[in-house]
Amino acid sequence: MKTILTSLLCILCQHFVCAQSFMDSTEVFPAGMNGIALYRIPGIVATTKGTVLAYCEARKNSKSDWGEIEVHLRRSTDGGKTWNAPQNIAHDGSRIEGNPQKKEGGEREQTVNNPVAIVDRETGAIEFLYCINYARCFSMRSTDDGLSWSKPIEITNAFEPFRAKYDWKVIATGPGHGIQLKNGRLVVPIWLAYGKLGDHHPSAAGTITSDDHGKTWQAGDLAVPNEGEFGDPNETILAELSDGRVMLVSRSVSKPNRKLISYSPDGARNWSTPVFHEQLWEPICMASIIAHPSASGMLIFSNPHSLGRDKDGKEIPAGRGKRENLSIKLSRDYGKTWPISKTLEPGPSAYSDLAVLADGTILCLYEGDNKIVSTRFNIEWIVTR
Repeated sequence: MKTILTSLLCILCQHFVCAQSFMDSTEVFPAGMNGIALYRIPGIVATTKGTVLAYCEARKNSKSDWGEIEVHLRRSTDGGKTWNAPQNIAHDGSRIEGNPQKKEGGEREQTVNNPVAIVDRETGAIEFLYCINYARCFSMRSTDDGLSWSKPIEITNAFEPFRAKYDWKVIATGPGHGIQLKNGRLVVPIWLAYGKLGDHHPSAAGTITSDDHGKTWQAGDLAVPNEGEFGDPNETILAELSDGRVMLVSRSVSKPNRKLISYSPDGARNWSTPVFHEQLWEPICMASIIAHPSASGMLIFSNPHSLGRDKDGKEIPAGRGKRENLSIKLSRDYGKTWPISKTLEPGPSAYSDLAVLADGTILCLYEGDNKIVSTRFNIEWIVTR
């Protein structure tokens, strides 16, 4: 009798978990919408009022990283279930034309790239950074949950101190989102490249920060230099841990095919020596990470879980895995281990960004097959087999 009751209890518990879990998806930026050839490089944040802002690069004429590119944004006031019409939010200023990747016609193109939003919990404002032609950086602000934006202010000088290490030709924010620390500091991941004009490598990664709610920005230390095993670090992501440390996860083109992890006490200085994390595979693709408020030490991570392998199935050093099998990983020990991994999109999938709503719902905005998709799910969905 006891065995039967135990079995029934297990069945009921499993049913309860499954009944409570959910996952649903919405196409937010399909290719061809409003005449845009392709939408890429997604970012997503939830404001202090609960509005969700999804934004990305709108590549008007081609899939290329260079070309005529705008930044488009869509708002959701129902937790990411439905979305308002897209709006072009950058660049609202004098055109800055010039594409060094094109000999003819490029001088008339304006590439607005790598948008990053940061929600200021103290002011309620959304700070928004982006670059133009991978050479100049701008900041603007919204005080009405993304309905309108201030005139952009150039902050390229914040990158100048990095020249002491690398004489950069290319700069980029994010992509994805920035974070605000418990002490109010705003932190935005950046990367820079110091090869030929317009080239995206060789590269290195670091942060810029603001201690006055986005009025001014300063360079931090380079967190991941292009040295030794660390090949072309770029496109980093950030999370603040409960002890105040900032965890940085970096993409790189390195033989171990793993993400690089580094820590700073303040998000700007004294970064620890980066180490490769065995469980965070690196298909050479931007990932995302976010702290979940339901438990101390809980982190959510998204990235294509893929490795380059030879015909015998053996991992190829610096093998560049396919951009597919976008997976959600969960850690309960501040990112030391990632015991749970669940596929969100088994097919073609690349860049992604994460946000968490006040009720704990997780949003993942990711690149699918010629579209950017928003998926809503909860912790129960991640842990349910």
